Amino acid sequence: MSACAVGALALTGCSQDSPDAEGTAAPAVTSSQTKGEQGAEGTASAKALPAGKASPSADGKVSSPPAPASSPASSAADATASAETGGGDDGCDHKMPISPDEIAVYRYTPEGGSLSLIVRYGNWGCGTPDSDGAPFETVGKETYLPMDQAAYVTVTDPIVASTENQPIGVQEFLDWLEAHPDSGLVFQYHLGADGVVDRLEQVFTP
Repeated sequence: MSACAVGALALTGCSQDSPDAEGTAAPAVTSSQTKGEQGAEGTASAKALPAGKASPSADGKVSSPPAPASSPASSAADATASAETGGGDDGCDHKMPISPDEIAVYRYTPEGGSLSLIVRYGNWGCGTPDSDGAPFETVGKETYLPMDQAAYVTVTDPIVASTENQPIGVQEFLDWLEAHPDSGLVFQYHLGADGVVDRLEQVFTP
């Protein structure tokens, strides 16, 4: 009976939880749960932060997202568009076609037994605020334009002292050209049926 009582007491002591065992087991479970909860909270915080938003730095301060850098190409395009829209319209056509019936007369030549004017074609350009009028801008090289010896010719200043066209003879006109070569005075001309100038009228320019 004594042996059985001792065995029973030993069995009872083993089946009860001792303070040492309880102190060891409980913290282990608590530590495991804490780590799991911290990991879940950390993951949720990282996922909850939208891209491009301010995020806390290591020292606790909030850093702003970097400002987007402007593209050089877009800046250049904006500057060009601004220049185009900002410039004033001077009301002048900068792409005028070559005038079909106006020439700048420089000299003449009787070579080949016929009279020919030495001229250059061109068009009227755009005048400047401090000028008296639009300039006649020549293009290309000098060329020959046959002229009738009996052509009808009218001239203004500086050939004659008048701002209105005055008729003169062809020889008088040729004498003036010989005395004032390369003047480049502008004339409006008309070709006859034979392709020779039969009318020549000076265009007055101030």
